[in-house]
Amino acid sequence: MEMEDEDRTSLLQLSDGQMTDVARFCNRYPNIELSYDVAERDNIKSGSPVLVQVQLEREEEVTGPVIAPLFPQKREEGWWVVIGDPKSNSLISIKRQKLQQKRSLNDAYMGCDQEYKFSVDVKEADSEGESDSD
Repeated sequence: MEMEDEDRTSLLQLSDGQMTDVARFCNRYPNIELSYDVAERDNIKSGSPVLVQVQLEREEEVTGPVIAPLFPQKREEGWWVVIGDPKSNSLISIKRQKLQQKRSLNDAYMGCDQEYKFSVDVKEADSEGESDSD
């Protein structure tokens, strides 16, 4: 992307039409920013649900289907938030998200998956005989 046009053309040896297709694809390739927050991080107990709020933002204003000329039908971008435990190789949660444009797993573009690591300190659950008023 940082090459001079003449150098790029010489290296790739593509026709003008092919170069246009490559440029169109590169301009549509997603640049995604992900942020997350674990709600009540200091008060998570074994067996209780954990709320992880995830926000995905795409900086470019892109509309329409992905550029996938060999795919049999039009395909919109799909984004997946997957939470797992690598130590036990277990899936904890998976959810498909619609991406909001400026307002970890992508299912339309290869190579744009993102991985973020976070840990949660889980405390022992309260025993049934105890109450919060003690």
